[in-house]
Amino acid sequence: MDEIKYHPIGVVHSPFKEPKGTPIQPTAALGIKATVEIYHEYEEGLQDLESFSHIIIIYHFHLSKHYNLKVKPYMDNKLHGVFATRSPSRPNPIGLSVVRLISIEKNILNIQNIEIIEGTPVLDIKPYIPEFTTNEKIKIGWLENNIHKLSQSKDDGRFI
Repeated sequence: MDEIKYHPIGVVHSPFKEPKGTPIQPTAALGIKATVEIYHEYEEGLQDLESFSHIIIIYHFHLSKHYNLKVKPYMDNKLHGVFATRSPSRPNPIGLSVVRLISIEKNILNIQNIEIIEGTPVLDIKPYIPEFTTNEKIKIGWLENNIHKLSQSKDDGRFI
C-alpha cells in the first residue's frame, strides 16, 4: 500500500491562531473553550455523542510541513525518537486530543480543554471511555522526570 487518503469531517475553531504560545496537551489547557464544526454531510453521525462527557479528536497537523526522526520535545533538552514523543512533526502528521464535550448544537461541538490550532482539519471523533484503556501500571519513559513541566510548557514554534 503506497498511499492512504483521508478527508476531513470537520474543522476546529480555536482561540489559538498559531502554534507559538499554545498549550502542548489538553491537561495544560484546562478551561479553554473552542468548537468543532462537523461538516453537514457527517452531522447524522453525531447522534448519541452528547451523552459522553469526553471525546477523542483525531486530526491532521496541517501546519506541520517537515519531520525529523529525532526531535527535542518541549519538556526535555535531549533528542528522542519522534515515536517516543508527541511532537506534531511526524512522518504522518496525525494528532489526537481527549477533550471535554460541553454540548452539541446541530453540527457544532462545544468543547473545552483544547490545545488545537484554529483551522485544524478533523479526521475523526470517538467517545472517550476510560474503561477501554488499560489499567495496568503505566510507564511514561523519559517523561518520568519531566512531567512536572507540563503546565508551564507552551509551543515555542520549533515544529513549524
